Amino acid sequence: MARGGAAGVRSGHRLGRRFGWLWGAYGTSALGTWLAFGAFPLIAIQVLHSGLAEVAALASVGAAVGAAVAVPLGPWVEFRRKRPVLIAMDLVRCAALLTIPAAFALGVLTFLQLLLVSVVVAAADIAFRSASGAYLKTLLPAEDLLVAHARFESTAWTTTIIGPPLGGAVIGLLGPVVTVVADALSYLLSALGIRAIGGHEPRPERREGTRMRAGDLLDGWRYILADRVLRQLFFNTTLFNGLVMAAQPLLAVLMLGRLGFAPWEYGLAFAAPSVGGLLGARLARPLVTRFGQHQVLVAAGALRALWPVGLAFLGPGTGGLLLVMGVELGLIFCCGVFNPVQATCRLRLTAPDRVARTLSAWAVTTKASTALLTAVWGVLGGLLGPRTAIGLAGVLLLATPLLLPRSAAASASDPEPEPEPEPEPTPSRT
Repeated sequence: MARGGAAGVRSGHRLGRRFGWLWGAYGTSALGTWLAFGAFPLIAIQVLHSGLAEVAALASVGAAVGAAVAVPLGPWVEFRRKRPVLIAMDLVRCAALLTIPAAFALGVLTFLQLLLVSVVVAAADIAFRSASGAYLKTLLPAEDLLVAHARFESTAWTTTIIGPPLGGAVIGLLGPVVTVVADALSYLLSALGIRAIGGHEPRPERREGTRMRAGDLLDGWRYILADRVLRQLFFNTTLFNGLVMAAQPLLAVLMLGRLGFAPWEYGLAFAAPSVGGLLGARLARPLVTRFGQHQVLVAAGALRALWPVGLAFLGPGTGGLLLVMGVELGLIFCCGVFNPVQATCRLRLTAPDRVARTLSAWAVTTKASTALLTAVWGVLGGLLGPRTAIGLAGVLLLATPLLLPRSAAASASDPEPEPEPEPEPTPSRT
């Protein structure tokens, strides 16, 4: 796990032992995921000798179907204790992933199994995210949520820096199936860490005489669309994330194909700038303390949209590599600031009995729209060429700041972060 939270927050700021276990569990599973980054496509290509269409389906169809499967999980999670749900989703992901090395060892691994596992993992991931957000809101007071989200964000970017190069080395030595085993074990360790949190969690109550109905599946979306600020953040983040991710396969084709970059150069172009995400996450709380939540949210959200269009001017050689690294550094830094502030704002604006459904709807939409836009941009790349399609995505991203909240209403009901108390002489978190 990344050590510390936002820059300027004293190292003695403590969120308690229970948060420490949750944070540790998150870091463990995140590292496992990045260690296995790219393992499924490599297994499909190297072990199953799949074609490009099958590899593309593995990425897009798996995520889209997983999102559809996860739709009923939001209401289901809402009215259950969240910690057992978190443990169950970790164990489901662990068990699903372990079927791959087992089938490989027995010589019965198929592409259909890879696709089914990707669907199960995607659905369980959405359920885990919705439950973890709801659990975090009960675990910490409102004034600590930004610190917590900044630490999660720092950890996410730290594992992004460490995981892929280490996983690539393991794949080179032992093959991609081994990294899938590592990913599965990371979910097992995460489940054990969440179990160690302990404490009593009351069971959420449903209103008398109510049972889950078909209409309940849409509760998360109805709640988001009924709130002006949540609605604006929802459309902004969904469109932004979808367009950024849709351009990534085209950028890989452009760099590794037409421009002749080596695979290690391509990896370096995206791994090294992740340091910007770590720095941005550490600055999130100090910036909010000084300028206010709304100002930071809008400024970081607008600035992150300016960078991707620069990728349309990518050329060969060292200059091109430096251009990609500079664009990615600026983009990731702004995202590192924006993400924890947005997550905190979203959680504070959501009623405690609606958090799981809201976060589930958010994650389902993000995954589905990313899969759809990736498919659309794949077609556009074939028709217009990868460079033109990348430029089009960048131009459309310039319009996403128009969807950000235009007033400080997002933070009007939230207290400004209080001054940090002097650290108490208590044991360290973990």
